[in-house]
Amino acid sequence: MTRVDFHTNVADKLGYACRLARKAYLAGQPLVVLGEPAVLKAFDERLWTFAALEFVPHCMADSALAAQTPVVLCASLDGAPHHQVLMNLGQALPASFASFERLLELVGTDAQELQAGRERYRFYRDRGYPLANHKQDA
Repeated sequence: MTRVDFHTNVADKLGYACRLARKAYLAGQPLVVLGEPAVLKAFDERLWTFAALEFVPHCMADSALAAQTPVVLCASLDGAPHHQVLMNLGQALPASFASFERLLELVGTDAQELQAGRERYRFYRDRGYPLANHKQDA
């Protein structure tokens, strides 16, 4: 069963996501990052610049190198090349999240994101998914 980790009260969601992506990469855990195209574009740019002396290999899901790349950015999980760790940057419940070993849910600080995060949390809890909470300091 998919383990779900909620990271809540995240003020800089993309910066935090970069750190989680780096952690997964350094641990040898292939990561799929799900989000809207505009969010993925901004996340791609942040991955190139968030640490001056580090690089997290990543590409978009439609790249010919996606199957060999440790971090893959996807607007849809159809044909996702990895199924170990999924990071959700969106507000909707990820389709087919249960095909992943682990799901990282990032929830920002604005009211709309908090409400959507609560709804996703209830969904997972009511279906018996193992949950962990990581509340960030504002």
